[in-house]
Amino acid sequence: MKLVILDRDGVINQDSDHYIKSPEEWIPIEGSLKAIARLNHAGYRVYIATNQSGLGRGLFRIETLHAIHQKMVEAIEAHGGHVEAILFCPHTPEEHCDCRKPNAGLLLEIAKRANQNLKDVPVIGDSFRDIQAAWAVNATPILVKTGKGQLTLDMHERELLDIAKFNDLAEAVEMLIKQESQKP
Repeated sequence: MKLVILDRDGVINQDSDHYIKSPEEWIPIEGSLKAIARLNHAGYRVYIATNQSGLGRGLFRIETLHAIHQKMVEAIEAHGGHVEAILFCPHTPEEHCDCRKPNAGLLLEIAKRANQNLKDVPVIGDSFRDIQAAWAVNATPILVKTGKGQLTLDMHERELLDIAKFNDLAEAVEMLIKQESQKP
């Protein structure tokens, strides 16, 4: 079975420079929930890998993060989709952990759980650190312009010349499914 890894904030839901600190602040990006369901129906297992330094900064509690994720999972399921697992890094950048993207810890844990090598696995994100984490495990990075995606593209245009870029998750998923259908 195929695998795809998604970032959360800015890819599935609207991002905020002030962090998503409550279920009420979690607002899906138009078309993202249906896109996840389309991935599932096309045979993809969907994993989410997300930095959540708001935990380490004391902006919200772990119970709140679980409530945000529960809201997201229920919204995805209401559109006919499913998420295999949501992995998150609770650390601040100052903690220099292995799991915070751009480090590969979250993606390596997904590889372990899925019992799958991540070579060429699509990793869809909106930040340069998502792209760097994908490169670190030989996955295929895909940038969406939602969230911080356009800013990422503006700031790192040269480094991102050879990666796929799309307006949003729905457009990226359309391309993945189309490519998959064209394989012999």
